[in-house]
Amino acid sequence: MKKIVLLLVLLTTFSTCKKEEVKTIHKIEEKPKPVIKYGYNLDKFKVIQDTIKKGESFGIILDRHHVFYPKINKITSSVKEIFDVRRVRAGRPYTILASKDSTETAQVFIYNHDRINATILDFKDSLITAQRFKEPIKTVERIIEGKIYSNLSNTMDSLHLNPNLTWAVADIYAWTLDFYKLQKGDSFKLVFEEKYIKDSLFAGYGDIKSAVFKHKGKDLYAFRFIPDTIKGIPEYYDEEGNMLRSQFLKAPIKFRYRVSSRYNLRRRIAYYGNRVRPHRGTDFAANIGTPIIATASGTVTESARRGGNGNYVKIKHNSTYSTQYLHMKRRKVKRGQYVKQGEVIGWVGMTGNTGGPHVCYRFWKHGKQVDPFKQKLPSAKPLKKSIKPRYLEFIKTLKYQLDHKQLPVTAPEVIETIAQN
Repeated sequence: MKKIVLLLVLLTTFSTCKKEEVKTIHKIEEKPKPVIKYGYNLDKFKVIQDTIKKGESFGIILDRHHVFYPKINKITSSVKEIFDVRRVRAGRPYTILASKDSTETAQVFIYNHDRINATILDFKDSLITAQRFKEPIKTVERIIEGKIYSNLSNTMDSLHLNPNLTWAVADIYAWTLDFYKLQKGDSFKLVFEEKYIKDSLFAGYGDIKSAVFKHKGKDLYAFRFIPDTIKGIPEYYDEEGNMLRSQFLKAPIKFRYRVSSRYNLRRRIAYYGNRVRPHRGTDFAANIGTPIIATASGTVTESARRGGNGNYVKIKHNSTYSTQYLHMKRRKVKRGQYVKQGEVIGWVGMTGNTGGPHVCYRFWKHGKQVDPFKQKLPSAKPLKKSIKPRYLEFIKTLKYQLDHKQLPVTAPEVIETIAQN
């Protein structure tokens, strides 16, 4: 009997040990995955994130994080080919990776140019390096449509779109559409790209691939196309292959302006006894501080403040045409400087003889002031005949997307085949 009891005790003990052993085997803990960003294991550093304050310099920031000036000077000279530390700007975020010991000395400085691009300065070892970093981004296409009730800007705002996209649209149509003359009921559609970091963080807009404005019952198409694949410079063309860009913009202000006074050689002013005082310019009224742009590329021949003109700039575009911009609050360009079409040359003000904020836009042809809106101005060159067939094939899908507001889209000829079947 004693032997049987002993045997039972031994079996129970063995069984318990086996169970405990099994429990121990399944109790393996997984190690947490390291946090990797910018190519560094952040778990190995003290991570400090901040924003550059007004008056702060690269040296001041590093000094505060226990990197002293002999080494700061060495870092500055070592990375100058890639990164000029004098160009760090207030308001830009940065990250410092510091040592985890009691000194907490900065070892890596990461400057964020924007949400996508950064520069990494690594000085934890004797070898100092600088490299560019770009967040992996996902690009998606969107198609939107809107109807004008007051102006383009308000409509875009109602669609919760960033003002940068509004400016991009204004640039595309600056030569063919007067945004001041948009009418209630005009409409538009856009196919454009949005960029995202990690699928959810909005990082800005990509290209506007195509657009159409319905204005006064007419469809004004714009398709982005690269005619020369070697140069790789994109342009916008209509559905027939005509370039939208002209030699002259329609206005020296992109939008949010009104024409308060036109070119009029028979203008009478009550203040001067109702006598004829010709107005040889076109006045574009806008808020003080609104950017004024060059309507065409050329060389600045005058940039001064004088008499009734106030602050003004005059640009010679070629042997035939010149333009002048009066009453500026402030000028941005100097005499002799070459400016490109669309470049900001100053800001709307009230200097000189003026009753309100505006820019008086004057236009010369062969040395004589004329009304720019009554001139047949030269346009940009159309597509070459050899390229046009490729372009017309290229825009088939883009035009179908706009006309049917459909993304993604099957090629038109395939859709027609399916419909016939």
